[in-house]
Amino acid sequence: MRFAVVGAGAIGGYLGVKLASAGEDVVFIARNKNLAAINANGFRLILEDGSEELARNVRAVDEMADAGAQDAVLLALKAHQLRDVLPALRDLFHSHTMVVSMINGIPWWYFQKLGGTHDGRALKSVDPDGTIAAHIEADRIIGAVVYPAAELLAPGVVKVIEGNRFTLGELDGAKTARIEALSQTMIRAGFKSPVSRDIRSEIWLKLWGNLSFNPISALTHATLEDICRYPPTRELAANMMREAQAVAEKLGVDFKVSLDKRIAAAAAVGAHKTSMLQDVEHGRVLELDALVGSVVELGRITETLTPTIAAIYAATSLLAKTISDRRGRLAVQPRSASQ
Repeated sequence: MRFAVVGAGAIGGYLGVKLASAGEDVVFIARNKNLAAINANGFRLILEDGSEELARNVRAVDEMADAGAQDAVLLALKAHQLRDVLPALRDLFHSHTMVVSMINGIPWWYFQKLGGTHDGRALKSVDPDGTIAAHIEADRIIGAVVYPAAELLAPGVVKVIEGNRFTLGELDGAKTARIEALSQTMIRAGFKSPVSRDIRSEIWLKLWGNLSFNPISALTHATLEDICRYPPTRELAANMMREAQAVAEKLGVDFKVSLDKRIAAAAAVGAHKTSMLQDVEHGRVLELDALVGSVVELGRITETLTPTIAAIYAATSLLAKTISDRRGRLAVQPRSASQ
């Protein structure tokens, strides 16, 4: 199977190396130092146990037209970056190309092929003018939930922190020949890739933590362990999660894990900085609308009150604006002995 990985970062690198090692044809869409490193040295993957895999049988291009048509396009970038790759993304398509949405948060396609009252509705928080939907047909899309954590250590070098599960699902819940083939290909590459008949419930299970722990960590500079074990922030996260659950359940989502178990799972990760906190510390754009703003919008659509989520969204949005306007970054540093 021919794969294009759009977003040759931590998760994209992890996917691409494992697929290439399993014999699949992989091309990375990359830029700058990452592009040069992959083409010069291949893509190196450091696994959880410290062992390494080096994929030399891959190539990287910065122009999608140079990659050619693919069987599957893996969108392994952040939600706010997706618009930047349009309309060039279509250079990767043939008539049956699958577009696998591996982006965190509520996706632009959430209401596509859903059925019911809101079928086909657009989400302004993630696709304000419908540009994404106009460039990626619903029939191409495969939903996915990314559970692993990984880190881009250097150009062309990724370290896996933990996990190997990528759940897949058709938007209408069907078990099609194409998704079964994709699942089996991912499994042969060493991933756990079950096919879900309800991919949106899987999305909410992950989002449940991300929509609370990520912005709280960005505002407090605390790790997951600290947030979950400090009673005031634990309760703050729980209140956000309760509001989100009320929204999701009005949309037909079934939560198979209790709130307390979801918080306990986050606490068990330990002194881990969320991706949003890392973005604050490095002065990067925050992945805020897909993770938090979208839930506020869904609350309005379902006529569900989300005061806690809305307040945290407002505060974190201002933080993001301040960092952007001042072209700065913000990190808590230890004081020197003389201070």
